[in-house]
Amino acid sequence: MLYLDCFSGASGDMILGALLDLGLPLDALKGALGSLAIEYGNVAADRVLRAGVSATKFRLVEHAASDPAQSDQHQHHHLKHIVAAIRRSALSKEGQDRAVHLFERLADAEAAIHHTPIERVHLHEVGALDSIIDIVGAVYGFEWFRIDDVMSSPLNVGGGTVRCAHGVFPVPAPATARLLAGVPVYSDGQSEMVTPTGALLVTGYAKQFGPLPAMSIEQIAYGAGERDPKERPNVLRILRGTRAAATSEGAERGEGAPASDRAGVWGRAPRDEDERIVKLESEIDDMNPQLFGPLMDALHTAGALDVFYTPVQMKKGRPGTLVTIIAFPERRQALTEILFRESTTIGVRYEEMSRTRLDRSIESVDTPYGPVRFKIARRGGEELNAAPEFDDCARLAAERGVSIKTVQAAAIKARLDGSAR
Repeated sequence: MLYLDCFSGASGDMILGALLDLGLPLDALKGALGSLAIEYGNVAADRVLRAGVSATKFRLVEHAASDPAQSDQHQHHHLKHIVAAIRRSALSKEGQDRAVHLFERLADAEAAIHHTPIERVHLHEVGALDSIIDIVGAVYGFEWFRIDDVMSSPLNVGGGTVRCAHGVFPVPAPATARLLAGVPVYSDGQSEMVTPTGALLVTGYAKQFGPLPAMSIEQIAYGAGERDPKERPNVLRILRGTRAAATSEGAERGEGAPASDRAGVWGRAPRDEDERIVKLESEIDDMNPQLFGPLMDALHTAGALDVFYTPVQMKKGRPGTLVTIIAFPERRQALTEILFRESTTIGVRYEEMSRTRLDRSIESVDTPYGPVRFKIARRGGEELNAAPEFDDCARLAAERGVSIKTVQAAAIKARLDGSAR
């Protein structure tokens, strides 16, 4: 799992810095960003100190423009241009969909604040070049680690005021506040600590919020912000590890129990133990098929664990689609709202049930074609499943001019040889 510790807030560059500190290769990130075909200059990562804490600072190094007006023009991009750039990028289809939906969430927040149709909204913060790089880079980074169990602490939004495009506003800024709706926040400081981009990324990836859970910590990473106040390290900390099974003593105190049983925390039970989930269903027979893709993206972003569609035969012989959503019980209301808003359904049914799942992790092996990640599933420490990451194999096959099957076979052999040693 990944635990995002936002005691000094969150911003896009802090999140990217922490992911790089955790092991995301800078060259791979540059390759993903370069595929956007947007003129942005270069990116860099430096070791810095923030109140005595060593952290990674992610920086965008823009090209200098001889014409100031031209420089201004390249600083902001409209939503349709951002979407087009994402669709031609090297991100996986899943990563592209997530990135597009994140930008649409930002545009929707701006549109709601200014009471403007989303297609006419001017993306002040969103269209800035550094925001595009931060969001797309973070999507690539989270995808690279392939860890779906992400939790965040409550977010420290800071205090005081902040100057936005439309004037001076109290912290959190209007767009930030809207993106953090329904998420636990607090104020400790006299400056803006959570930016719209930071709010978007944390809420887009964290499926639960609360204090640090019982876990075995394997890595600690720090991403630095721009400022260096002396009273508090301006960093975002990521803890990577494995959730610890609840002891009988801890269970009596509620530790390790599903978040629905603990006040103030959204979450899940440790793996290998039963946990409560909810299944939501709705049949639809009158919706434009093009809307099913964006609907699935919106549901995943809102915390759905799984979404799938099944063809069904409905009344009067009409063909329809059964929408099924699996989620934690505390996300039911938010997911129901999305179904009503983004689809043509007029009713949703749901039922709670229990599930047991295997512990999952990501390991990497070196092959003659490059590194390939493996998805490993275990139960009680015993490995039950191991599969090479298809996206890695497909990318390396295209780069080296060989078949995907060849890279898959090489990855399996490399892992077996390593296990034998």
